[in-house]
Amino acid sequence: MATGTHTVEIPVDVQAVWEYVSDLEKWATTVPAYKEHEIINGKQSIWTFEGSVKGIKKTIQAQVDITEWNEPSNITFELKGLTDNFTGSGHFTAEDVNGKTTMTCTVEVHAGGISGAVLTPIIKWAVPKVASRLTESIARKIAVFS
Repeated sequence: MATGTHTVEIPVDVQAVWEYVSDLEKWATTVPAYKEHEIINGKQSIWTFEGSVKGIKKTIQAQVDITEWNEPSNITFELKGLTDNFTGSGHFTAEDVNGKTTMTCTVEVHAGGISGAVLTPIIKWAVPKVASRLTESIARKIAVFS
């Protein structure tokens, strides 16, 4: 399993952070390797990622299911690979600290099946970078739009 966690401080109140992260359409394009997404309903979407690792180009689709919306401080989700055998989960948390917000993003991914042995080293390398880049990108966008 690969885990990535990243925390940032954003100079806005927790409600402004919630308004941004609770709307997938606002931040979907900030996910590293993002290609496109399709909203199935209010809690389910399909995400397509495209990238290359060590010269190998790969397109991956994942189903993202929101399992908890706890305004204004927590969004929890589960991931399921549609093109590759992997599962995962993650969450965003936001905490008010003296008028600013500390936001943390955590993502965990586990590769399974025969391809798991091949995917695991790539996932272990990529997941921490994805968590960090996603969190930083969302923080920048919130700071600009708030």
